Amino acid sequence: MNINLFKATKMEFDTRYRKGNFGRSSLPKNPNETMKVLVTIAVGVLLGFFLGVSFPSLSLTRLNITTALIHDFVIIGDKSTTNFTQDNPSSTSRNQTTTDVSQIWVPSNPKGAERLPPGIVASESDLYMRRLWGKPSEDLTSEPKYLVTFTVGYYQRNNIDLAVKKFSENFTILLFHYDGRTSEWDEFEWSKRAIHVSAIKQTKWWYAKRFLHPDIVAAYDYIFIWDEDLGVEHFDAEEYIKLVRKYDLEISQPGLEPNRGTTWQMTKRRGGQDVHKITEEKPGWCSDPHLPPCAAFVEIMAPVFSRDAWRCVWHMIQNDLVHGWGLDLALRRCVEPAHERIGVVDAQWIVHQTVPSLGNQGQAEEGKAPWQGVRQRCKNEWEMFRNRMENAEKTYYNSINSTEHT
Repeated sequence: MNINLFKATKMEFDTRYRKGNFGRSSLPKNPNETMKVLVTIAVGVLLGFFLGVSFPSLSLTRLNITTALIHDFVIIGDKSTTNFTQDNPSSTSRNQTTTDVSQIWVPSNPKGAERLPPGIVASESDLYMRRLWGKPSEDLTSEPKYLVTFTVGYYQRNNIDLAVKKFSENFTILLFHYDGRTSEWDEFEWSKRAIHVSAIKQTKWWYAKRFLHPDIVAAYDYIFIWDEDLGVEHFDAEEYIKLVRKYDLEISQPGLEPNRGTTWQMTKRRGGQDVHKITEEKPGWCSDPHLPPCAAFVEIMAPVFSRDAWRCVWHMIQNDLVHGWGLDLALRRCVEPAHERIGVVDAQWIVHQTVPSLGNQGQAEEGKAPWQGVRQRCKNEWEMFRNRMENAEKTYYNSINSTEHT
C-alpha cells in the first residue's frame, strides 16, 4: 500500500459517486457518513503505507533469521509451506544447532581472535610459496622442514651462492637484502625459488624480529640465522641437522676455523669430535663453568635454533637494539639445562671471513668513517641490553618478594 494507491482509490470513489454507480444500499444518505467512509479509507491506506516502508528496515539478525534458514527459504521458496521440512530434512537439524555469532567468545583462542569459533582459527603459518591457480591441496610438491636465512648485499652474491648450495631442498631459503638489490639475484637458478625481503640498511636481527615471528616459522624444526661472510667448504646442512638431533641441541652453531679471525674460545672448532659444550677461557672470565662464555654459549654470526628455543629468543630480541650484541650471552635463558642443550658442532665447521660489508652501510659523522659509527653503536647496544636484562630481573624478583610478604 502507498499514497498513489490511496489517490487512485479516492479518484475511483469520486468518479463512481458522480456517475451514480453506487447502489442505494452503499451510498451514504448523510454527508457526514460519506466523510467517515473517506477518513476510514485514508487511515487504512496510510497505515499500510507506513508498515510497508518500515518492514525492510527490520534486522534479520534481531529476528534471528539465520543464513542457513534464508538459504533454505530461497531454494524451496516456491514450494508449499507444508512441504518445507519434508523437502529439506537437514534444515531442521541445522537450524537447531545454529547459534547467534555475537555470542561466540573463546578465551583460549589467540589474543584478538576470541570471537572466532576455534575450528576456523589459523594461529600459525609458514613461508611456503603457493600458486595462483589450481587446488590448494595440490600446491606443494614438498614441505621443507628447515629454514635458513642470510642477510645479504649484492657484492657478496658469489659467497651466498656457494652457501645456499650446501642446503638441500629440505630448506626454505630466505634472503634479507640490506642494499635494496633483489632482482639481480635471478642470475642464480635457486634465487627464483627463494624468498626475498628488502629493507635498506637493516641488520639481520631487525629482520628476524619483524619477519620471523614464531607463529610464522612454526612449520620449521630448525631455523638458521646466518651472516653473509661465512665459508662453507667443510659444511653440509643435512649432516649438521643429524648431529644436532643426536646430541639434543636446542641452540647451536658450526665450529669456527680457529686460525681465521677473532673468536671466543668456546666457538673454535675442535678436531676429532662431533660436538663440544664446555670450554676453558681466560682466568676470571667465567664465574661458573656452566655459564657463558665457558658454556651455554654460541656467537650471533651463525646460530641455529630449534622451533621451541626460537620462540623464546624472538621475545628476547629488542625492537630498537638491531645489532644483537649481548644477545649471545643471554641465549642460555631460553633452554634448560643450558650447558647441556647449547653446543658447538665441530664435525661440520665454517670459516668466518670477517667481511665488514654491513659496517660500510653506516654514515660518516664527526670525521669518523661509516664503520666506526656502526661499531660504536654495537658497543652501546651491548651495554643497553645488559642493563635492561638486569633491571628486568630485579623488577621480577622484587615483585615475587613483595607478593610473598603480603
